[in-house]
Amino acid sequence: MDWQGKGTGDMKKTVYITRKLPEEAVAPLRESFNVDMWTSEDEPVPRGVLLEKAEEAHALWTMLSEEVDRELLERAKNLEIVSQLAVGYNNIDTEAAKEHGVTVTNTPGVLTETTADLAFTLMLAAARRTGQAERALRAGEWKSWTPMGFTGQDIFGATLGIVGMGRIGEGVARRARGFDMNVLYHNRTRKPEAESMHGFRYAGLDDLLRQSDFVVVLAPLTDETRGMIGERELGLMKETAVLVNAARGGIVDEEALCDALRNGQIWAAGLDVFEEEPIAQDHPLLELPNVTALPHIGSASIETRLAMMKLNAEAIADRLEGRTPDNRVV
Repeated sequence: MDWQGKGTGDMKKTVYITRKLPEEAVAPLRESFNVDMWTSEDEPVPRGVLLEKAEEAHALWTMLSEEVDRELLERAKNLEIVSQLAVGYNNIDTEAAKEHGVTVTNTPGVLTETTADLAFTLMLAAARRTGQAERALRAGEWKSWTPMGFTGQDIFGATLGIVGMGRIGEGVARRARGFDMNVLYHNRTRKPEAESMHGFRYAGLDDLLRQSDFVVVLAPLTDETRGMIGERELGLMKETAVLVNAARGGIVDEEALCDALRNGQIWAAGLDVFEEEPIAQDHPLLELPNVTALPHIGSASIETRLAMMKLNAEAIADRLEGRTPDNRVV
């Protein structure tokens, strides 16, 4: 087998993994490639270390925490592929990757149902104030049953608006059918099959926001969607409405969301993503009782994360052995 890469001699190619991963996910690469891996599961690889490792790597196995920008790509003379452990890849300069002949892959499909589960969980938790109620119980504040204690919003029979009707959005909408919810969706393109098969209805963004009891954001982060839910959009929502963001933090204006939640402009929010991750402990959102916040765990089931890693490993092997990965985005 020919292992000759860009500017290298006849030797095994090098794969650098930017976070410590389970050995069962990494093992398939070790026989054919030199595998180097950052030592921490919890702490991102420092920028300086990443740049240094990228200079020698033929493949980078990255997380959302790494900035794969033009500077890195220009220094990575041997690099053939960046394989991202996520569906989103807004942290990767895909235009620069294309210019440098670097393939970019992600992990579509395998995390759809798991992330849809989590988005629906956030909706339920925010509506029924489960986080707030549990915190009160653990703090010893539960003294007696009270008629209106921790009362929330009903989900069954309510109207759900989905912003971004991709695979995960359709997964959330299917779950909503079990709750007899009326499903509206807003998307860049309409989904006639979903409309006819499941009864989902397309709506303009403003109409969706006005009509929905629950708004779940599942759009990709692009120049078009950045900040698309801001002060004006939140002002269109019902005072009893719940906003869920399980997509990317930059889609929702966090300052405007804080104001809307403080002022009772909307009922509650369920958030798995934030503009800056990890979110600062003194962030105003975390001080609000009507916020259910999670540390970006949308795809965090054991089975799904291992399936995502399998896609990454297969894509890296394919590219370094001269094949085109199935999940190529660039």
